[in-house]
Amino acid sequence: MSTEHRLTCALRELINRHRTAALGTLNPDGSPFVSLVPYAVDPAQRCLVIHISGLAAHTGNLEREPRVSLLVSECATANGPVHALPRVSLEATAELMLPDTTEALACRAVYLQRFPEATPMTALGDFRFVRLHLQGARQVAGFGAARSLHSEEVRQALGPVP
Repeated sequence: MSTEHRLTCALRELINRHRTAALGTLNPDGSPFVSLVPYAVDPAQRCLVIHISGLAAHTGNLEREPRVSLLVSECATANGPVHALPRVSLEATAELMLPDTTEALACRAVYLQRFPEATPMTALGDFRFVRLHLQGARQVAGFGAARSLHSEEVRQALGPVP
Protein backbone atom coordinates (compact mmCIF):
# COMPACT_ATOMS: atom_id res chain seq x y z
CA MET A 1 0.00 0.00 0.00
CA SER A 2 1.41 3.36 -1.03
CA THR A 3 1.87 6.07 1.57
CA GLU A 4 2.14 8.67 -1.15
CA HIS A 5 0.18 11.89 -0.62
CA ARG A 6 -3.20 11.81 -2.40
CA LEU A 7 -2.38 15.03 -4.29
CA THR A 8 0.87 13.49 -5.56
CA CYS A 9 -1.14 10.53 -6.84
CA ALA A 10 -3.53 12.96 -8.53
CA LEU A 11 -0.60 14.87 -10.05
CA ARG A 12 0.97 11.67 -11.45
CA GLU A 13 -2.37 10.64 -12.94
CA LEU A 14 -2.94 14.08 -14.52
CA ILE A 15 0.52 14.25 -16.09
CA ASN A 16 0.43 10.66 -17.37
CA ARG A 17 -3.13 10.81 -18.73
CA HIS A 18 -2.63 13.95 -20.81
CA ARG A 19 -0.35 14.12 -23.83
CA THR A 20 -0.06 17.84 -24.53
CA ALA A 21 0.83 20.92 -22.54
CA ALA A 22 0.83 24.67 -23.08
CA LEU A 23 4.52 25.65 -23.19
CA GLY A 24 5.43 29.16 -22.09
CA THR A 25 8.68 30.69 -23.33
CA LEU A 26 10.01 34.24 -23.64
CA ASN A 27 10.40 36.04 -26.96
CA PRO A 28 13.64 37.99 -27.59
CA ASP A 29 11.92 41.22 -26.49
CA GLY A 30 10.86 39.59 -23.20
CA SER A 31 7.21 39.20 -24.12
CA PRO A 32 5.57 35.84 -23.31
CA PHE A 33 4.85 33.23 -25.96
CA VAL A 34 2.66 30.15 -25.45
CA SER A 35 2.45 27.15 -27.75
CA LEU A 36 1.03 23.65 -27.58
CA VAL A 37 3.52 20.76 -27.37
CA PRO A 38 3.13 17.00 -27.06
CA TYR A 39 5.20 15.60 -24.20
CA ALA A 40 6.34 12.24 -22.91
CA VAL A 41 7.23 11.30 -19.35
CA ASP A 42 10.69 9.83 -18.78
CA PRO A 43 10.33 7.99 -15.45
CA ALA A 44 14.01 6.95 -15.39
CA GLN A 45 15.23 10.56 -15.65
CA ARG A 46 12.13 11.94 -13.89
CA CYS A 47 11.70 14.63 -16.52
CA LEU A 48 9.47 15.44 -19.48
CA VAL A 49 10.60 15.07 -23.09
CA ILE A 50 9.44 17.18 -26.01
CA HIS A 51 10.38 17.04 -29.70
CA ILE A 52 10.61 20.45 -31.33
CA SER A 53 11.33 21.91 -34.76
CA GLY A 54 14.02 24.48 -35.36
CA LEU A 55 11.38 26.41 -37.30
CA ALA A 56 9.16 26.86 -34.23
CA ALA A 57 9.27 30.15 -32.34
CA HIS A 58 9.47 28.35 -28.99
CA THR A 59 12.69 26.61 -30.06
CA GLY A 60 14.61 29.85 -30.51
CA ASN A 61 13.07 31.16 -27.33
CA LEU A 62 14.19 28.26 -25.17
CA GLU A 63 17.64 28.24 -26.78
CA ARG A 64 18.04 31.85 -25.56
CA GLU A 65 16.30 31.36 -22.22
CA PRO A 66 16.01 27.75 -21.01
CA ARG A 67 13.57 28.56 -18.19
CA VAL A 68 10.09 27.56 -19.33
CA SER A 69 6.66 26.90 -17.92
CA LEU A 70 4.12 24.26 -18.88
CA LEU A 71 0.43 23.98 -18.12
CA VAL A 72 -1.29 20.59 -18.07
CA SER A 73 -5.02 20.78 -17.44
CA GLU A 74 -8.19 18.77 -17.56
CA CYS A 75 -10.47 19.88 -20.38
CA ALA A 76 -13.53 21.92 -19.60
CA THR A 77 -16.86 20.32 -20.37
CA ALA A 78 -19.87 22.09 -21.81
CA ASN A 79 -21.72 23.85 -18.99
CA GLY A 80 -19.42 22.24 -16.41
CA PRO A 81 -17.62 24.17 -13.67
CA VAL A 82 -14.26 25.50 -14.80
CA HIS A 83 -12.81 27.10 -11.66
CA ALA A 84 -11.92 23.81 -10.00
CA LEU A 85 -10.52 21.98 -13.04
CA PRO A 86 -7.50 19.89 -12.01
CA ARG A 87 -4.34 21.43 -13.44
CA VAL A 88 -0.67 21.97 -12.82
CA SER A 89 1.69 24.77 -13.81
CA LEU A 90 5.18 23.33 -14.07
CA GLU A 91 8.42 25.31 -13.90
CA ALA A 92 11.25 23.69 -15.83
CA THR A 93 14.66 24.17 -17.34
CA ALA A 94 15.04 23.02 -20.94
CA GLU A 95 18.05 20.96 -22.01
CA LEU A 96 18.37 20.57 -25.78
CA MET A 97 19.82 17.23 -26.79
CA LEU A 98 22.56 17.10 -29.39
CA PRO A 99 21.46 14.90 -32.31
CA ASP A 100 22.56 11.24 -32.37
CA THR A 101 23.90 11.25 -28.80
CA THR A 102 23.08 8.58 -26.24
CA GLU A 103 20.86 11.11 -24.45
CA ALA A 104 18.97 12.02 -27.64
CA LEU A 105 18.42 8.35 -28.46
CA ALA A 106 17.10 7.74 -24.93
CA CYS A 107 14.70 10.68 -25.35
CA ARG A 108 13.62 9.31 -28.73
CA ALA A 109 12.80 5.91 -27.22
CA VAL A 110 10.70 7.49 -24.44
CA TYR A 111 8.95 9.81 -26.88
CA LEU A 112 8.15 7.08 -29.43
CA GLN A 113 6.82 4.81 -26.71
CA ARG A 114 4.12 7.43 -26.16
CA PHE A 115 3.85 8.68 -29.76
CA PRO A 116 4.76 5.83 -32.14
CA GLU A 117 3.10 7.73 -35.00
CA ALA A 118 5.87 10.36 -34.69
CA THR A 119 8.58 7.98 -35.95
CA PRO A 120 8.95 9.72 -39.36
CA MET A 121 9.23 13.14 -37.67
CA THR A 122 12.14 11.94 -35.53
CA ALA A 123 14.19 11.46 -38.71
CA LEU A 124 13.78 15.08 -39.85
CA GLY A 125 16.96 17.09 -39.49
CA ASP A 126 15.48 20.27 -38.05
CA PHE A 127 13.84 18.53 -35.05
CA ARG A 128 15.52 18.10 -31.66
CA PHE A 129 14.65 16.39 -28.43
CA VAL A 130 14.51 18.45 -25.26
CA ARG A 131 14.52 17.28 -21.68
CA LEU A 132 12.47 19.46 -19.37
CA HIS A 133 13.92 19.26 -15.86
CA LEU A 134 11.20 20.23 -13.43
CA GLN A 135 12.07 22.87 -10.84
CA GLY A 136 8.72 23.28 -9.12
CA ALA A 137 4.99 23.41 -9.66
CA ARG A 138 1.67 24.85 -8.59
CA GLN A 139 -1.00 22.15 -8.50
CA VAL A 140 -4.74 22.69 -8.31
CA ALA A 141 -6.45 19.35 -7.73
CA GLY A 142 -9.92 20.85 -7.27
CA PHE A 143 -11.66 23.54 -5.27
CA GLY A 144 -9.73 24.12 -2.04
CA ALA A 145 -7.02 21.62 -3.02
CA ALA A 146 -4.03 23.63 -4.21
CA ARG A 147 -0.37 23.52 -3.30
CA SER A 148 3.10 24.56 -4.40
CA LEU A 149 5.71 21.86 -4.90
CA HIS A 150 9.50 21.85 -4.94
CA SER A 151 11.45 20.01 -7.63
CA GLU A 152 11.83 16.76 -5.68
CA GLU A 153 8.11 16.56 -5.00
CA VAL A 154 7.33 17.05 -8.69
CA ARG A 155 10.01 14.57 -9.75
CA GLN A 156 8.46 12.01 -7.40
CA ALA A 157 5.22 12.21 -9.39
CA LEU A 158 7.13 11.46 -12.62
CA GLY A 159 8.64 8.26 -11.32
CA PRO A 160 7.08 4.89 -10.57
CA VAL A 161 4.54 4.57 -7.78
CA PRO A 162 6.45 3.93 -4.53
